[in-house]
Amino acid sequence: MLIRYGKNSKGRLVRQAKVYTLEEHGINRQKLDHDALKVTDRLRSAGYQAYVVGGAVRDLLIDKDPKDYDIATDASPSRVRKIFRNSRIIGKRFRLVHVYFPQDKILEVATFRSLESGDGENLYGTIDEDAKRRDFTLNALYYSPREEQIIDYHDGVKDIRSRKLRSVIPLDYTFKEDPVRMLRAVKYSVMTGAKIPFRLRKAIKRDSPLLADCSVSRMSEEIFKILQSGYSEAIVDSCEKLHIFEHLLPRFQKLLNGPRGREFRKRLLRDLQKLDRYIRKEGENKKRGKMLYFLCRGYLMETGALDQGEETSFNDTVNSVKEALRPMIAPNRDVIDAVKLVFKQNNWKIPRKRPPFKAASRKNTKTKTGKSGAKPSKRKASGGGDA
Repeated sequence: MLIRYGKNSKGRLVRQAKVYTLEEHGINRQKLDHDALKVTDRLRSAGYQAYVVGGAVRDLLIDKDPKDYDIATDASPSRVRKIFRNSRIIGKRFRLVHVYFPQDKILEVATFRSLESGDGENLYGTIDEDAKRRDFTLNALYYSPREEQIIDYHDGVKDIRSRKLRSVIPLDYTFKEDPVRMLRAVKYSVMTGAKIPFRLRKAIKRDSPLLADCSVSRMSEEIFKILQSGYSEAIVDSCEKLHIFEHLLPRFQKLLNGPRGREFRKRLLRDLQKLDRYIRKEGENKKRGKMLYFLCRGYLMETGALDQGEETSFNDTVNSVKEALRPMIAPNRDVIDAVKLVFKQNNWKIPRKRPPFKAASRKNTKTKTGKSGAKPSKRKASGGGDA
């Protein structure tokens, strides 16, 4: 194992990170996505640092095929934009670059974050600073395809191998800075088999109300990420136990707390299990409408929205689904597709005319910044932070 050294404030050499070689980590660059290699190689050829980071490195270490590839670099977003003509700069909270490839594929390139960068500030730093801004140790890994080395600042490789979930940022601060990290903690635990330690579990339960302050658009996208993960059953079950689910889908939680909560829970988890099998099935384009179908059909049955049988109003059912999902905002097309699947399952007639929609209340559509009517951002086919 190699050691990466740096200098402290007094100019003395200090150990900063462990560096794992190919023989130690076993990730050959040929295992990586071809387009991810293109991006890192071009950035390196232009004189910049470039690493595959986060979830892709984690997944490769546990012998899983990554769904997403994210790139970290010391090149500024404007420089990245000039290097890749098939790209554009996105984001206000922190500027990123999306590099576009055929078949709606997107790779996300982020500039190293500074320790001084706060919410809404685009201050860039070094790889050493960026590593301290990562959420969990298993995501604070930087893989260099050219050298085939992993740079590990927080013993993330060790934590992955011992199936331990550990926060990089102190627990009394990390969720206050970004409440969505609680959802990520549950996802990483389920997807890697890592246990959530007692102190981390306690912090999640304590800070779960902070999720109510997150923007509607961001929370909507997080829910879709859960549905398309292939692990939605276990993630939702864990979220419910950790008091997170009530902030994602409060109307579902109300039913779980009701007199028939046990029966509804069984039905919901059974449908999500079917959703997971659908997501893991290869060779089929996964539709969001079908994801909502598996999520909502038990809710519709439990609330009596389908009790009229063949006389059930298609338009009323569409509005029932939209109401059930609030404060989440799902695209109208996806909601309609979900209801069509419900009607097809029951062999009920589907009207040709597009249904009218009830206007969402301002209260339900307000984001953290106070803007109403926010829509979920376009799903990335590849990329996605530390997912």
